[in-house]
Amino acid sequence: MSAPAKIPLSSLSRGELEALAERLLAENDALKQAVAGLKAEVATLKGVEGRPEVKPSGMEKGTEPAPAGTGRGAKGSKSARLAVHEDRVVAADVPAGSRFKGYEDFLVQDLVLRPHVVRLRRERWLTPDGRTVVAPMPAGIAGHFGPELRRFVLAQYHQGQVTVPRLVAQLRAIGVLISKRQLVRLLNRGQDAFLAEAREVLRAGLATASWVSVDDTGARHRHRNAVCTQLGDDRFAAFATTASKSRLNFLQVLRAGYADYVIDAEALAYMRRRSLAGPVIARLAEHPEYHFADEAAWHRHLDRLGIIGLTVTPDPVRIATEGAVWGSIKAHGLLPDTVILSDDAGQFALDRHALCWVHAERLVHKLDTFTDRQHAAQQLVRALIWWFYADLKAYRRAPERRRRHELRARFDRIFRRRTGFATLDRLLARLHANKEELLLVLERPEVPLHTNGSERDLRPQVVKRKLSGGTRSEAGRACRDAFLGLLLTCAKLGVSFWAYLGHRLGVTGADAPYLPDLVRMRSAPA
Repeated sequence: MSAPAKIPLSSLSRGELEALAERLLAENDALKQAVAGLKAEVATLKGVEGRPEVKPSGMEKGTEPAPAGTGRGAKGSKSARLAVHEDRVVAADVPAGSRFKGYEDFLVQDLVLRPHVVRLRRERWLTPDGRTVVAPMPAGIAGHFGPELRRFVLAQYHQGQVTVPRLVAQLRAIGVLISKRQLVRLLNRGQDAFLAEAREVLRAGLATASWVSVDDTGARHRHRNAVCTQLGDDRFAAFATTASKSRLNFLQVLRAGYADYVIDAEALAYMRRRSLAGPVIARLAEHPEYHFADEAAWHRHLDRLGIIGLTVTPDPVRIATEGAVWGSIKAHGLLPDTVILSDDAGQFALDRHALCWVHAERLVHKLDTFTDRQHAAQQLVRALIWWFYADLKAYRRAPERRRRHELRARFDRIFRRRTGFATLDRLLARLHANKEELLLVLERPEVPLHTNGSERDLRPQVVKRKLSGGTRSEAGRACRDAFLGLLLTCAKLGVSFWAYLGHRLGVTGADAPYLPDLVRMRSAPA
């Protein structure tokens, strides 16, 4: 019997190529399953027990294009960037008649850690009229610890993740006389300028961001569980620790320190989207007063309108308050057509919202399978998602309108398919319901496909929580959030955090730009 004629791939349509690829992927997964079964049998024969841990999906790394070249770039001389502080001549023992040929330089980097105590002798004068005049303190001196020591403490605690007891022990070993109480004061007191700059960084970022990525993690404050929310993009990062994960708390974080409540078109539109009762919206819209300075004034307004006493679903006070905060956000020029990228946590779904593809694929990856057929169906779907994800990344690099329609149709084919594995089919239907949020990148190619940046930004907070526990005072909470945001913002902008601390604390020779201005200058491309 003659072999079937080979059909050239160039003659196949795109749909036929996709069908062929799906069949080959299924056959490949079946072979992998057979190999896995043989490995399991070998492990059983060897006496290995227990199911191996499920490894991370690796979709983001696995879909990266191959590097264009393997050549190593030229490196500049490191020694050329060093400032020499001391020249020390080393003499050589040479015989008589030798000729001097100059020097052979060898650089040694060292660090000097020692206490430097300055006694300020302020003049005191007695005026003819009996008054005592004392010379003022020099600029940069606040308390009994100088700016270099304060910079070292802040850098070690926030950047080096050194705990307070260990930092006290370290300073005492160097020769600095300091107590734990004094160290905590250095960390938390007199930091108003840093707190204000962190707030302005957040405002500058939200006012100019094309997209922001958000995430949260657990935190401890005053011996209670709390939530630390991160938000930022490639230029800035900001953190806020609040009592819960509620949408209202997230909106208050987005308000960036403003305390007012505003009823305008944006606020009323938000209330309609959240299904607030029409008569309640009408009361708010028809009242001539629309701006309220603080929470107390807002609640008095709700009480006058008879909204506080209403017992209906959804809660009119909560929805109206969320809407008024959203109105304040928009009134201050924050989030102008900004996409919020999240992992599908409900409190983050505001206005223009995009979803993380890595979290979506992780649901398929972590799905438990119990038969060979279920496992094969799961692996086939994962392979299709990986392939689709790689094409989305290629689209971000070179967007095309024709390609956009093709990707939308292909999304439907992947997530509307029926595998016969009921749990997987329900999951695919659930992901298909999020189509617009998963494919927002087709309209806004600048938006990332994942929230890896937020998760990476949150790692220092997680480490701090594990090492140091929680905060006990409002000042401690505010400083922890502010300095972590400033640290990561410096890293994203290419500013030395050490130089930044020195400049703000008045250390001679230290220089760093004002971070909010730098964030505005490096606005993400629209």
